Amino acid sequence: MTTPLRIAVLSAWHVHAEEYGRAAVDHPGTELVAVWDDDAERGRDLAERLGVEATTDLDALLGREDLDGVTVTAATSDHLEVIGRAVAAGKHVFTEKLLAPTVEACDTLVDAARAADVRLTVSLPRLTHGYTAALRAILDEGALGRITYSRVRLAHDGSTADWLPARFYDASEALGGAFSDLGAHPVYLTQLILGDELVSVRSTYTDQTGRGVEDNASVTVATPDGAIGVIETGFVTPASPFSIEVHGTEGSLLYGFELDEAGAPVMRLATRAGSSRVDLPADQPILFAQWVDSIRAGRALEDTLPRARSLTALVDAANSAARSAAHV
Repeated sequence: MTTPLRIAVLSAWHVHAEEYGRAAVDHPGTELVAVWDDDAERGRDLAERLGVEATTDLDALLGREDLDGVTVTAATSDHLEVIGRAVAAGKHVFTEKLLAPTVEACDTLVDAARAADVRLTVSLPRLTHGYTAALRAILDEGALGRITYSRVRLAHDGSTADWLPARFYDASEALGGAFSDLGAHPVYLTQLILGDELVSVRSTYTDQTGRGVEDNASVTVATPDGAIGVIETGFVTPASPFSIEVHGTEGSLLYGFELDEAGAPVMRLATRAGSSRVDLPADQPILFAQWVDSIRAGRALEDTLPRARSLTALVDAANSAARSAAHV
């Protein structure tokens, strides 16, 4: 293992490719050395912005003995192959969600990474934020009583403002539209709130900009004890605050519905005793930094892997429900 760790970006397909590349540039313990892409022009453009070499030869890049790890921002449809090849080459992997197209493919990659003793981490960034830590603590304390309802919304105007690349609307590469991509974040937060065991998944998808995939989505889930979860996302919303609401038999938790004096979102807990503002702890280090630490320490960030598996299961179920609803 080199010092600093030498990292390559595998594909500029995803909009977060440059973000993860810059994370490798900025981290004191890593050095970015290359960008690979099967689209030579796309890879070259990103490599020039990051100041490193570009290549279209994945085997040669993964065969480099001085390469320690990779960030994977390839098309979701390519994750099984690209991540699988990186793991087989003994390279540590930090990947954009979704981990893989199916739960079975997720299991294949996780098992391969463990067998090869490489660190596989999935980017689920909102799990590291202070509001998520505060939410976890309140749920663990049981302050809301039995959970009856949750709603998590995250949306932007990537379609209506036309800043998302056209490839994000290619269902064969992206494996869907807004729900498979942006919707992943409210999905894993909803699963944190309600758990992974669901008895129903119902989807409403619409295509408002005529690009062939959903750009406006709402998914409703139910748990065995009757709690309802609503997951909302889309690419057609100019101004929509990221928000979380959780309701239980003893109280309610709201985040993102009001701002403090500095313009930061506020979390508020309301119970029969009254309403109070919740102090939010500082964010944890970003997952890229945690991945680097895990490589140095020789331990896996296991928490992201079952969460990534459950995320894939629910996204897959929601997409299937949407297809079924479209044929009713």
